[in-house]
Amino acid sequence: MTSGTGGAAGTFGRDFVDELDQLLRWRRDVRRFRTDPVPSDVFDEILTAAELSPSVGNSQPWRWVQVISPARRLAVTEVFARCNARALDGYSGDRARTYASLKLAGLDDAPVHLAVFCAPDPRQGAGLGRATMPQTLEYSVVTAISTLWLAARARGVGIGWVSIIDPVEVRAALDVPADWTLVAYLCLGYPETLDATPELERLGWQDRTDPRARFQTR
Repeated sequence: MTSGTGGAAGTFGRDFVDELDQLLRWRRDVRRFRTDPVPSDVFDEILTAAELSPSVGNSQPWRWVQVISPARRLAVTEVFARCNARALDGYSGDRARTYASLKLAGLDDAPVHLAVFCAPDPRQGAGLGRATMPQTLEYSVVTAISTLWLAARARGVGIGWVSIIDPVEVRAALDVPADWTLVAYLCLGYPETLDATPELERLGWQDRTDPRARFQTR
């Protein structure tokens, strides 16, 4: 197939490939959200798509926790504020001024907060593929997050990954099992604006570099 939307099962046409490339270009980390709610059926579709992600040994170690309690959301926001203040102290000069101008989380406006954890020893998979590389469990969770991100963007929903937090404090605030590892705290919602260029590029924090510099052969 060279055009159209697809042919035999498991094959994809040129039009689809072009749209997929466009989706990848427009998958941005969103920090500025409208407060409109994400309809429950749309949210369910996004999670269902994320569940199609591959995982080591088919272990499916991801655990989704939607944070709806105002008190728990506030606790996470306070953790972010403390961590962000410490991070700012680590910069000086122009870097500090630029950092202070960045909006690094959409916690106040995003209608959906989603914490994503890794279960350390899920029953699924019976340990296949992770005896020598146990970290592949967390890698599998990251793959599910990436799938979630693309599924959301395809439906017009943006996602922001809040990484400036203490995972132990967040885990305690959400009262989840003590052996779960926080992999991501995500904000979901409809973006205020759309831009194919990442905000960190637009504000001069870091340009995208030549991908050939990260490729090697041996």
